[in-house]
Amino acid sequence: MTDHEARVRRLADRIQEIVAQLLERRIKDPRLGFVTITDVRLTNDMREASVFYTVMGDEQEQADSAAALKSARGMIRTEVGRITGVRFAPSINFVQDALPTTAAHIEELLDQAAKDDARVHKQAADAEFAGEADPYRADNDDDVVASEE
Repeated sequence: MTDHEARVRRLADRIQEIVAQLLERRIKDPRLGFVTITDVRLTNDMREASVFYTVMGDEQEQADSAAALKSARGMIRTEVGRITGVRFAPSINFVQDALPTTAAHIEELLDQAAKDDARVHKQAADAEFAGEADPYRADNDDDVVASEE
């Protein structure tokens, strides 16, 4: 990793900490639910920050939290610039993280696959051969003697 890439990653980590602290201590919007900041990604020029978050709750609580975050973007950007001391504070864009939804879907698929495997194993245990137990013909000594005569 080059020095510039390391600097971008360190700044992204610092922004994640700052935003999480601001949401916990300074943002008093009643629409804001239980929000967790999962990741921050910065562009290479460090001008734009995508802040990924998750919200515990139903769709209405998620929509309310998204509106609260959108209204607090300016104050959060100002505080990020002040605390980090960078020359140009990155613009903040909140993106709802799809990871929990995707993980839940994968868990459902794995559960279904496990049930299907159990069903197939049960069928295989109760199954019988369609033909003989050993379908391959074995050379008998009688067959060899009969063909030599």
